[in-house]
Amino acid sequence: MTPHDSARTAPYPPSAGGPDLRGRTALVTGAASGIGRACALRLAAAGATVRALDRDAAGLGALAAGHPRVPGGGGLRIEVLDLTDLDAAEAAAAGADILVNNAGLQLVRPIEEFPGDVFHTVLTVMLEAPFRLIKGALPHMYASGWGRIVNISSVHGLRASPYKAAYVAAKHGLEGLSKTAALEGAPHGVTSNCVNPAYVRTPLVGRQIADQAAAHGIPPERVVSEIMLADSALKRLLDPEEVAEALAYLCSPQASFVTGTSLALDGGWTAH
Repeated sequence: MTPHDSARTAPYPPSAGGPDLRGRTALVTGAASGIGRACALRLAAAGATVRALDRDAAGLGALAAGHPRVPGGGGLRIEVLDLTDLDAAEAAAAGADILVNNAGLQLVRPIEEFPGDVFHTVLTVMLEAPFRLIKGALPHMYASGWGRIVNISSVHGLRASPYKAAYVAAKHGLEGLSKTAALEGAPHGVTSNCVNPAYVRTPLVGRQIADQAAAHGIPPERVVSEIMLADSALKRLLDPEEVAEALAYLCSPQASFVTGTSLALDGGWTAH
């Protein structure tokens, strides 16, 4: 927690304003918590019928139970799915008008200590599964002449940090996949973009603190200020709802000419 954090208000709730997505079906992976949860709620508030996917059944249940009923908003359906089942992931994407590739995991270790099986799993969930999901979604999008692919990348899709070989490799690969999908999808009315947040106030980030402390040889209480916020001009963590608003913009008519790009929400990190 930084002084800037303590002065902030609670995260603002998704509103029904912005894009009108009534009649659209949205698929959000990693929807049980954090960014995915905020994106699912934001799309539902805009009128989309949201299919919320995660392997965390309890988290999905909590999402469904807490789903606010917004006048004019869309429905929300939860689906338990482990993205390491790549065939199931591809099949699940059929019929989606909006695809949000958000699911991710993280391990902080030096390369020489990084477990090979974990590296494989990270690349499977965060790069190969998005490929299969895009592959599964595109036939319907092409037939409809409209589609939105939003890949929740990271500032680590644009920059590297030590001790995050798998995460950085996966996010850099996702950037290239997103651009390729943008080039192929353009004639069919389909856009593909990345959103690139810095550290977000999520369980994934919270779980990194102990590993970061061990890797850098500092106490856990110094990790946020000295590691996570070191390269950010804005000295605070990002809220998931702020990422969800960027997603909403990319689904709006005003963003119909935005494709193949990476929208940095990095507090000035990449301005260096």
